[in-house]
Amino acid sequence: MHAFLITIISFVFVLGVLVFIHELGHYLAARWRGVHVDVFSIGFGKPLYCWHDKVGTEWRICPIPLGGFVKPHGFENPEDATEEQKLHWISGKTFYDKPVLDRSIVILAGPLFNFILAVFLFTGLFIFSGKPYIKPIVNDVLPNSAASLAGIQSKDIIIQLGNLKNPDAQNLIIFAQQHPGLSTSIVVARAGKEVTLPITIFPKNKNNKIIGQLGISIGLTTTEKHKLSIVKAFKEGIYATWYTTKNITIGLGQLVTGQHSIKEMGGFIGIAQASGQYAEHGFDYLIEFMALLSVNLGLVNLLPIPMLDGGRLLFYLIEAVCRRPVHKSIQIWAFQIGFGLILMLFLITAYNDISRLGLLNWFTSHSR
Repeated sequence: MHAFLITIISFVFVLGVLVFIHELGHYLAARWRGVHVDVFSIGFGKPLYCWHDKVGTEWRICPIPLGGFVKPHGFENPEDATEEQKLHWISGKTFYDKPVLDRSIVILAGPLFNFILAVFLFTGLFIFSGKPYIKPIVNDVLPNSAASLAGIQSKDIIIQLGNLKNPDAQNLIIFAQQHPGLSTSIVVARAGKEVTLPITIFPKNKNNKIIGQLGISIGLTTTEKHKLSIVKAFKEGIYATWYTTKNITIGLGQLVTGQHSIKEMGGFIGIAQASGQYAEHGFDYLIEFMALLSVNLGLVNLLPIPMLDGGRLLFYLIEAVCRRPVHKSIQIWAFQIGFGLILMLFLITAYNDISRLGLLNWFTSHSR
């Protein structure tokens, strides 16, 4: 029961913060571009509590914490709005009447704020908790590799490669990959002494791209945490967000190409379960999970699927190029397909989550 409560509280906290920041991006961009906002809602369903601010926006807290929304004033097309709605439109404050650039900024701001949130979450972690540091201790050396020919041995600690000083395992690998064919020196700590060795980083063809390879394996058990200064933490926060974005993008691409199975995808149940597991390990782990999820939310919302922010941005791009909005019938058709895709994705991820929890086997065994 205690673990269940932690899971529910963590899930509501994580999703609530991510949704609030996403919608805050839409809200602030709308205010910046001169669009009045009618409603700012966290969650769905009948409001538990609501109030109006001094500019007339209705703020809602609703019981179903699976999302939220911002409703810009005059978001409907004029032909879709009733005469009563049009009578209440504030001249110069409607979303639809704004230039395509302003509308694009309002829509883009939601996903953008998710990336910004990830940067600040990573930055805070690196300042207060520390950045994970995997000490580059050599486990094994591949035969006939760059490391083998240089004379690197098992249990050597790499303290410099070229102009890269005191690297962790990740920085060392990235440096080697970015410098195929580089002839330089490598400094290792061996039996309490520093040893400098000449080395040439071997080039290797990987997926039609030439990368560098040292030919070593590094033990992943020697992980430490180093607290960083604000400036360095911010730089590392930007890099961590970029690195996470790149990996998630690659993962999405591999789903499309079939390199990864759709069975590996998770949904709200999986997020709730993971939230509880991270929270049990500590608040810093939960914050790290939130940063990863924030990047994920930003990227998914940018997919060019109608019903998502990316789909609307695609329509605005076509409008900007063709100098007229996409025909209404095409938009309706596209949004219906988009809704179907999102519903199908929701059902698949829910099925995957339930399967992982073993509930399907339980129901099957008890239904006989």
